[in-house]
Amino acid sequence: MPSDTAAAELSLDAVDPSEVEMIDLFAGPGGLDVAARWLGIPAVGIEVNEDACRTRLRAGLGTRHADVRNHDLLDDFPNAKILTGGPPCQTYSVAGSGAGRRALTQVLGFVSRIAGGARAEVEEELGKLDDERTGLVLQPLLWALEAFDKGRPFETIVLEQVPTVKPVWDAYAPVLKDLGYEVEVDLVHTEQFGVPQTRRRAILIACRNRGAVFPRATHRAYNKRLKRTEGVPGLREWATLGEALKPPKAEWVKDLDLPERPSSFEVVSNYGTGGNPKLRGKRTSNEPSATVTGKVRRNRIVADGEDFERLLPEEAGRLQTFPLDYPWSGNDQYQQVGNAIPPRVGVHILAAALFGKKPNENALDRAVGGSWLEALADLHQLRLSLEFFPDEEEPAGSGRQAELFPIDLDSLPV
Repeated sequence: MPSDTAAAELSLDAVDPSEVEMIDLFAGPGGLDVAARWLGIPAVGIEVNEDACRTRLRAGLGTRHADVRNHDLLDDFPNAKILTGGPPCQTYSVAGSGAGRRALTQVLGFVSRIAGGARAEVEEELGKLDDERTGLVLQPLLWALEAFDKGRPFETIVLEQVPTVKPVWDAYAPVLKDLGYEVEVDLVHTEQFGVPQTRRRAILIACRNRGAVFPRATHRAYNKRLKRTEGVPGLREWATLGEALKPPKAEWVKDLDLPERPSSFEVVSNYGTGGNPKLRGKRTSNEPSATVTGKVRRNRIVADGEDFERLLPEEAGRLQTFPLDYPWSGNDQYQQVGNAIPPRVGVHILAAALFGKKPNENALDRAVGGSWLEALADLHQLRLSLEFFPDEEEPAGSGRQAELFPIDLDSLPV
């Protein structure tokens, strides 16, 4: 059974609970919540990990330290219109003995049974699994069904996870369609949205009363055989390690104790390709980072045969597009960084899903490169500067979304 209610000392109401528009399950240190904050969407993240909650509280993000299996939490936020989440993925790994594939088969069976009306029985069985993480991927669906039963279905659902979980999102789709949602499921490559890192994510976007719009790439895909200037014309060059780790020239940066990085360097991965330690992956400072995981602290930084200080949590966070002064706190800060969805791609996903639009890239650059703790005024300009996709007129139903999420500058979180 899930743990009870939220722990008050690790919880924060950034706005009154009645004003919350977005509930983020498995919220971690705040990747999607940072994106929501930049877009002026009042949000609360539900997270059971104490260290991630400590980071969230220092960042001023709405937080409930609680177990997402406590569906009674839905009643705390009666006007929430958006459900987001990125459940744990550890049990779905395709590596090793095949336990991940067996877990995936089991979960797909659960989804099929939920669709057939056996929801209560499935929920009871989930509490008896040997590894409780296997069933957590079903929680967003159970939240969506709970909200529907209460007569207040979420208008928009956005879910993300590693590519191996895509079959689960595909299985969600017909269940959500039966509830009146239009659903799109696809993979995104984060470097194609300006993240200085090659990272793939399986994304589900489900919308009621409007079409489900997927974000479109703004940057070129990374290809080690091509130069940054080559590739699809009209798209930006991919962002690089070197750019991400170069501190902005701003007064607030002087308060950070950052190491000086060489102008050109290599990052050498801690683990080898195919398990061979002699084939350790390398990326130069002119390339995007490899996928950032909780083991990123072990990666070496090498220039001219010399080892430099390894990445600080703040620098690892930059590779995920968190602001440089994002207040990582508690233990396992590198794991917190690795678990998060990059806020920059989160902005693209939320802007497309909620408004059928895309962010202005220059405004997004300023938000990512600015100070989080100073809460610069132009962070909220992302909401005001959203743009239609270049080959489309205003999508049908976008006016409805404008009504759902009116802009009140005086009430935007600061």
